[in-house]
Amino acid sequence: MGDIDSDILRTIIDTAHDHFFVVDADGRVRDVSPAAAAVYGMSREDLCRTTVQALEAQGVLRPSVSLEVMRSGKPAQLMQVTGTGRRVIAQAHPVFRGGKLAAVVSRSMDLTDLQLLQEEYALLQRRFSDHLRRSGIADEPGFEAELDDLEVRSEVMREVALLLQRVAPTDATVLMLGESGVGKTAFARQLHRWGPRHAGPFIEVNCGAIPESLFESEMFGYRHGAFSGAAPGGKAGLIEQAEGGTLFLDEIGELPLAVQAKLLKVIQDSSVTRLGDTRPRRVDFRLVVATNQDLAHRVETGEFRLDLYYRVNVIPVTLPPLRERREDIPGLVERQLKRLNGRYGCDKIMARDVWQQLMGWDWPGNVRELENWLERAWLSAADDVIRGDTPARYPGASVAPAGGDARRAAPDGEGLRDDESLKAALARTERAILAEQCGERSSTYAIAERLGISQPSVVRKLRRHGLRVGAKAPS
Repeated sequence: MGDIDSDILRTIIDTAHDHFFVVDADGRVRDVSPAAAAVYGMSREDLCRTTVQALEAQGVLRPSVSLEVMRSGKPAQLMQVTGTGRRVIAQAHPVFRGGKLAAVVSRSMDLTDLQLLQEEYALLQRRFSDHLRRSGIADEPGFEAELDDLEVRSEVMREVALLLQRVAPTDATVLMLGESGVGKTAFARQLHRWGPRHAGPFIEVNCGAIPESLFESEMFGYRHGAFSGAAPGGKAGLIEQAEGGTLFLDEIGELPLAVQAKLLKVIQDSSVTRLGDTRPRRVDFRLVVATNQDLAHRVETGEFRLDLYYRVNVIPVTLPPLRERREDIPGLVERQLKRLNGRYGCDKIMARDVWQQLMGWDWPGNVRELENWLERAWLSAADDVIRGDTPARYPGASVAPAGGDARRAAPDGEGLRDDESLKAALARTERAILAEQCGERSSTYAIAERLGISQPSVVRKLRRHGLRVGAKAPS
């Protein structure tokens, strides 16, 4: 049986897409997958004749994830820079025998490969959309009726809806991507309604809204006496409450790393163990997650586990911002107006002069901003017609404060330009400040420290303004 196990291990190492290292307790490299040579710039034979200490000292890989495991005795994940100039995500796990560290097994993935996989999926998604258009599925009877409260008049949103309709009968994990307010929760609910678990619960969890100190007890539940103040008889966590239905994890990028590891185990084992308990409980649910962040970047910075990223990034679905699907705006307005009229018992309508402003505004807050603005305008309207001169004003309108001039000095020394809103002026000033920080020797971490904001916020703001570190943007 030992020979068979050895052959199986050899086949795994030789054929794996990831790059494997097997290191003994002293750091000597015992085995390496053949593909590692291209990433680390040394042949398999040369790698197996050295140690990870020497490789780190020579700059072949820096830092060594295996050495980190040898120091801590715990699994580790970090980003490495190789001697060939590549960036890789490396994970390592200890192997114990008789309570002592016997070996470390690590695997790494070139981030270039990760980008290629994402591009390959985008190509497949485009081909799938082309197939849907050619086959006429979008014109099937009853398709529009099945969309319930969703507004998908634009071609791009119809493709998203059709993709979700196709994957709904499966148990595949769906990753909803898109800016805040684009409607990820609404589409997750529609996916649940389309699926075979529609009779089960839809449990929504905002991963960024639950305090970290309470997250584990809320998510995994607890048994009686697990901690001071625990409810008598214990409590089922949100994961257990999703039994037979759908668990929707919104803002999954905000999950603490410790919770990420436990969530990964739940997904892999289909079981959950309550706090203070030793008995795992079987769970059966469909997982749907959403984020407005770049998870691949968070993997690079060590804020999101690579293995969990693989698990949730099965069917990524990107919901475009409202400014890229303006055809949906009239339907969204009509739907919200109908809700408001029903809620308040009136029958207000939109004036013609408002539509041009609504269709021309970029809606940085997307559907959520549109709905909130319409409610303010509805409540502000003096009669049954919502006009452009209502106190709520149309989005982007410059309203001069009483007794003062709206064109006060902006932080860059320039006042508001003609017909420029405060929001546009703030965006212009923010861009100018960021552009000044993007020197050749700068980094997103240094910019974050200088401006007193988080590094992920810097990344998002640079992307929003079309800037990049290392070259100043034209003013």
